[in-house]
Amino acid sequence: AAKPVAPMPAPHGSEVESLPAARPGAPAARIALVIDDLGRSHEEIDRLQALGVPLAYAVLPSEPLSREIAERLRAAGEEVLVHLPMEAVGGGSPGPDAVRERLSPERIAVLTRAAIEQVPGAVGLNNHMGSRVTADEAAMRAILAVVGGKGLFFLDSRTTAETGAFGWAREAGIPAARRDVFLDDDPDAEKVAAEFARLLELARQRGAAIAIGHPRPATFEVLERDVPRARAAGFEFVPVSYLLERTEALPE
Repeated sequence: AAKPVAPMPAPHGSEVESLPAARPGAPAARIALVIDDLGRSHEEIDRLQALGVPLAYAVLPSEPLSREIAERLRAAGEEVLVHLPMEAVGGGSPGPDAVRERLSPERIAVLTRAAIEQVPGAVGLNNHMGSRVTADEAAMRAILAVVGGKGLFFLDSRTTAETGAFGWAREAGIPAARRDVFLDDDPDAEKVAAEFARLLELARQRGAAIAIGHPRPATFEVLERDVPRARAAGFEFVPVSYLLERTEALPE
């Protein structure tokens, strides 16, 4: 995985003051950024890599460039996730070969394995949409059996308050994490900036926080402006694998 980068010098002026600073004297507050919906464009990857911080790149299977982009990212030492399409409550289309609640465990396993094979070098998996599936224990256990068997970790994107996916992953002994902030549910740049500031505040309070965003114009705009400012304020950007809960951390 890519390694954290040393903080940049603080910019001139007061622009850093609008972002919450990491706690003086405390270990650096850690931020993990996950960018979903990749696999369609090399230009998106260029722009994300230009941020100069570790990211998790969540690549959709079945996109025209999925395999090529995953291989490019793996060669560059970046952290790659399989962004597994799953059925949503609202009926929106998660894309081809999506895992659906009504499918048999055997069929779910076939789809999950096929998705992983299309994203070579992935070290983890998170859900694309999936508000119906992540709340269904039988469906999730079928997915997680494959995830665990492949030695991957699981990131719960938390697209529904009803999700049980993180807990079921931990019960299965799979290293797992869960999303704290969605940066761009509202694609307005001011709203994205507000969510990024909330992310930093959560990390300052808890020591670490995980955000998910997408390759959208406002998201790029905010990250390109505010990631350097956050680093100057003392925050450390890390791959999401640094923030997993693992078996050895569970109580006896």
